[in-house]
Amino acid sequence: MKTSRSLHIMCHMPVFCWISATVLEMILKEAEKAEVPKTLTQMYSHFMLIQIIVKNKKYNKATETNPKELSQSDKEMILKLAKLAFQQLQKSNLIFYEEDLRECGLDVTEASVYSALCTEIFKEESGLYQDTVYSFVHLSIQEFLAAVHALESCLGKNENVFPPDDEDEEEKDVDDDEEKESIKLSDLHRRAVNQALKSKNGHLDLFLRFLLGLSLESNQNLLRGLLTQTGSTTQTNEETVERTVRYLSFKIKEESSPERIINLFHCLNELGTNSLVEDMQTSLHSGTLSETELKPDQCSALAYLLLMSEEVLEEFDLKTYNTSEEGYQRLLPIVKTCKRALLDGCKLIYESCETLTSALQTPNSPLRELDLSFNDLRDRGVELLCVGLTSPLCNIQTLV
Repeated sequence: MKTSRSLHIMCHMPVFCWISATVLEMILKEAEKAEVPKTLTQMYSHFMLIQIIVKNKKYNKATETNPKELSQSDKEMILKLAKLAFQQLQKSNLIFYEEDLRECGLDVTEASVYSALCTEIFKEESGLYQDTVYSFVHLSIQEFLAAVHALESCLGKNENVFPPDDEDEEEKDVDDDEEKESIKLSDLHRRAVNQALKSKNGHLDLFLRFLLGLSLESNQNLLRGLLTQTGSTTQTNEETVERTVRYLSFKIKEESSPERIINLFHCLNELGTNSLVEDMQTSLHSGTLSETELKPDQCSALAYLLLMSEEVLEEFDLKTYNTSEEGYQRLLPIVKTCKRALLDGCKLIYESCETLTSALQTPNSPLRELDLSFNDLRDRGVELLCVGLTSPLCNIQTLV
């Protein structure tokens, strides 16, 4: 797990530890060992396939341990659950009722069968007043299946699950059929990125990572024919990824929320490309970072790089970096991975306290000392800060 930092940092979630153990146990048992997952999308794709195999062994007495293609009934089951997952994620619902199921073409009998067959994915319970309620066993599984629905709607039905936005006008002058198909997928990506960035609580962040990860043909192949493509080629897939990477890079420069920006870097990681982070890593290793005036997007890349590192910084002194006030804001998430954060006299304002509050509530944070002197945080900023400082997860011993 430690060889892939983006996976290792997820291990504070017990459910992710269980999913990872399930996948790795199966992979390590095989005579011809499959490649160990390196991204979140690969891990959840393997997990979904394993659950279908286990279900078929248990109920259908199947002996196939690694099917080349899913059966039609398995495809239909997963795609109906995926539609339910997407519709309810859009509404921020974790618990569903009979009418929600009917909207997705699921009847109660089917739901009961799916719950019995897929006990590690979907469950049925008695709610208040004896009403039957349904849910996925964890939000991350709902987010993964929601991404499956969004991608299948695009690839299989040429439908975009997100409403048009202002940038759609720019795409209307393209005539080539194959290019149109390529644009269709990159258009889905662009709208999904915009929707995720609009979310105040980040409820589409993980969904976006899964959606972009599943857009790689190598990850689609893991799902054994679950996602059907209509006429797409490797070339169009590559063009789509390039287009999406350019759009993510543009949004990293434009976005103001450090937390949202870090998720965009996670998205680039799912797509297997992170040149900005690689350039920053080179500068970090060469020791030339202090001589460079960092642009805001470079500050975001540095923050992502240090957050992905296993190393805990003894001290993080924000003033040592030569950058703008916006650059300082983007470096703030680094506070999560240091013991002593010196942020004195860095022209921080109350908006900075949102990032700091998030850092103070990070599980197992090493942060013990925080110096915020000579910054104009105002009452509103201090109120935000108090939310983090009074959290049971906060380990601060010295506050200046």
